[in-house]
Formats: sequence, structure tokens, C-alpha cells
Amino acid sequence: MTPGRSCPLHYRYQPSDLSRAPDLTADTLYVVGGLYGNLPALEAVLEMIAREAGPVTLVFNGDFNWFNVDAAGFKAVNREVLNHVALRGNVETEIAGDDAAAGCGCAYPEWVGDAEVERSNRIIERLRGAALQQPDIRGQLAALPMHLVAEVGGVRIAIVHGDGESLAGWNFSQEALADIAHRRKIARQFEIMRARIIASSHTCLPVALDFDTAQGRCALINNGAAGMPNFISTHYGVITRIATRRANHVVPLYGTRLDAVRIEALPVRYDQARWQREFLANWPQGSAAHASYYQRIATGPAYDMAQAARLSVSLAA
Repeated sequence: MTPGRSCPLHYRYQPSDLSRAPDLTADTLYVVGGLYGNLPALEAVLEMIAREAGPVTLVFNGDFNWFNVDAAGFKAVNREVLNHVALRGNVETEIAGDDAAAGCGCAYPEWVGDAEVERSNRIIERLRGAALQQPDIRGQLAALPMHLVAEVGGVRIAIVHGDGESLAGWNFSQEALADIAHRRKIARQFEIMRARIIASSHTCLPVALDFDTAQGRCALINNGAAGMPNFISTHYGVITRIATRRANHVVPLYGTRLDAVRIEALPVRYDQARWQREFLANWPQGSAAHASYYQRIATGPAYDMAQAARLSVSLAA
């Protein structure tokens, strides 16, 4: 199997593993997946939390490293993230380990081209080099869990980096969720997990939809990327907010409600000019990350908000 396409066995778990008692409870929960080493986006998230009316539990949902291959950037991102609740994504798993056979560990599906997979493997090689200079951080990354269970307003939430069966799974991608048979399988996973909300990331593009299950209406929200644009002609990241109170400090992009709990996609409006400078300092034209990501960073992906928000009940309802 080509490195970057395989899914290592140690990435695997069962939906029933998330049927346990909650690991944490909160009134307001931020799930930040796919920061990708964007320090201005990290600072913007912390500023958003400071503007909340009450306490916030912050969960970094994996892949908070990626472009931060310089020593200062690697230290700055990880030192802040590791002060909070965090999961390891495939990126953290691979840079904390010694076996490079899985490449980036992204487990890319067939619709991702070979050239992009190969460039991702080159990115992880550089990032692994930065991590090797920080053995204490590597140890902390290796110790992070693959999933968490939270509770907000009496509603159980399964937090996974990938999907319901794998750290790097793509079953919660916007492409996979277009298939109705696949959605029926996901509806069953809610029941097995005893969760009414699943929050994920990993697949880079956001999507949110709801499901009718034996335990009532449930919602899946994939925030896409906190550290990159998610929609065409935009310059902001996206995170997930799950809370019992309204977000008065920012207008949600879209969302829904389950009982008294609000599930919202929030924009992360970071300093775009600064981020482009920092990205280009590490990844100039001709580099692997520039080829794969610079166009998205500059102008956003060919994806719009209507494709992401597939909810039968909106926040406005």
C-alpha cells in the first residue's frame, strides 16, 4: 500500500468504545480540528474564547501541526495546545512515532490524486524532523487519546479526529456522506456510541447534517479546518461550538439545535496577511506544501457554505 493511503491497525477502534461515561462536561465546548500549525488562527481562537460570556472547554481535535516545520512555530503551537484538552490526529501520531511506513497517516481515499499523497508524505518528513528536536513534546503527543466523550446540557458528544472507526477515517467526509446507504450506517453508529452529536475533522472540508435515529434526531458536524479557508473566496477557518447559550460575540455560519444545546460552525478570522508570510517563510514556491495548499490559503477551496450546511433544522428555526 502506498504510504499516505494506508490506515495502520493501531488507528482503529470500535464505535462501542465511545459508549463510555463522559470524559468531560461543559456548558460551552469548542472543538478545534485542523489548525495545521497556523499560529494566527490559534491566537484568534483564544481571543474568541476570551469574549465568551462564561467558561469554555477547548478541545483541539488533532492535526494542530502540519505547516509549522520551523522550530519556533513548532514549539509555540504545541506549547499552547498542550495546555488544553487535545486529541492526536494522524499528524501527531506520525511525528510522535518512529515508524515512517504510513507516511503522513492520512489514509487518503481514491478520489485524492497520487501527486497530492506524495506531497503530503514530503511535508510529514519535514515536520518529523522538527519534532525530533523536541523529545518532550513528542512524548506528550504520543500520550494523547484518539477520541473523547463529552456532555453539554445533558447531551452526549462523541469527539473523533477521523470517523467512528478510525483515527484517519474518511466516513465523515462531505463526499462519503452524500451516499444515503452510508448515512444509514452512520445513524446506527450514533446509537452504538449513545451519542446525539458527533464532532469530527480530518477531511479538510466542513460538513454538518442531522440524522433520524432510534434515540431521536442526532447531528454530525465536521469543522473541516480551523487553520485554512473552507469556502471559496474566503480567508477564515471554521471551528465547532456546542453550547447551552447563544454565541453573542460572533455570528455563526450555520448550525442547529438539539433540545437546549446549540451546535454552531463559527468562523475563525485570523490575520491572513501574517499567516501568508509565515507560511511562505517555510513553504516557498516549488515546495510540497505550496503546491498542495497555497491556492487554498490565498483564495479558498472550490466549495461553498451551501454544500456544507445539510441540516433539516437550522439555528434560525
